Formats: sequence, C-alpha cells, structure tokens
Amino acid sequence: MVIENLPRPRVFLFDYGGVLAEEGFTEGLKAIAIANGLDPDRFFHRATEIMYGCGYVIGKASVADYWHMVRKEFPIKGKDDELTNEILSRFILRSGMIDKVKAIKKQKMGVAILSDQTDWLDILDRRDNFLSEFDPVMNSYKLGTTKRDPATFIEAVRIIGVRPEEIMFVDDNSGHIERATALGLQTHLFTTETDFGRDLRSLGIIFNGGVEQQ
Repeated sequence: MVIENLPRPRVFLFDYGGVLAEEGFTEGLKAIAIANGLDPDRFFHRATEIMYGCGYVIGKASVADYWHMVRKEFPIKGKDDELTNEILSRFILRSGMIDKVKAIKKQKMGVAILSDQTDWLDILDRRDNFLSEFDPVMNSYKLGTTKRDPATFIEAVRIIGVRPEEIMFVDDNSGHIERATALGLQTHLFTTETDFGRDLRSLGIIFNGGVEQQ
C-alpha cells in the first residue's frame, strides 16, 4: 500500500508468477496431482519444498533432478517435458499488468523483477517477450538465493541502487511482503489488478481501460 509519509517510489519491483502473470507453478502442480489421483494441496506443498530443497530454484540442480526427486515421493506419470509444460502453459502473462508497467515507466520510474524462478523464466520470455520491459531482472536461479532469505532483498536494493524506502515491492506472497517491509521497502500485497491500480492512482498514475491518461 502507499503510505503518505514515505517518498514517492522511484522503482517498482515486481514478482512474476501471481503478479505479472497467472500463477502457473501452483496451478500446474495441482493439475498434475489431480491427473495422478493425488491430493492437490499436499502434492503442491511437498513439490514446492522439493523445488527449494533440491536447489533447482537457485541454479544448483536441473529440471531433471527436480522431477526425479518428485517421483521418488509421488507416483506421477509423464515425461519431464510434459510435466514441465503443465506448469509453463499456466503462466499466462497479464496484459493489463504490462500496460501498467509501461505507464509507470512513462512517469520516469524504474521497473524491475525479483522472482523465485528457475531457468523457466527465460523459456517464458522466449515465448512471451516481456523481460525487456524490466531492468534489472533478478531471478533466484541466477542470484543463488531466494525471497525466503531477507538477504535477497538487501542484495536487490544494492543492485537497484536506490534507498529501500524508494522501492515499491509488489508480490502476492505475504511472507515475502513481510520480509521486504521489515527491511524498509514500500510494499503492495497483490490480490487483484484493481487494487494495484488503485495504489497507482494514488500516486498520480491514472488508467482508463489499462492505458495511462496523459
């Protein structure tokens, strides 16, 4: 949310899945679980922990390693690329959010990404061509650390090169929001594009059908 006694943000720092795009990881894993007669919530939570535990999300393991470890715990069918596609196909870029990103840039504010992702983010960019809108793009796969660690936010602030309170961090994960807030970043817990648009309007960034009014 925008707080009146804080400076106008100089940089918006966005999560990818669940903010800029539909949350493909969650929905994809749950679809895999349902197709294999497994409890979706239990499978999602355990497969997520395996993603972090095996090191794939920080570039220390491969996608083959990840699915191998998932199969050790769950009797799932399908080749690695088929399972991966169940996830990637559900990361649907939100055109309204990209419109808002472009409007923010017109206000001479920076836009960046901080995402707990794997090399899938580059695959998704080849499909949707969106990363060029953002600078910098900070992906846990390349950073070697995730948003579960407060030090990740410290490093992100260092890379961006402005004070923490001049950054508006936008994420749909309340834990990430809490860690960023504790380190002095402004934050917006993303729930809907409408709510995010309301915060933008409070900063003087006005939209009409997703397009900024000049």
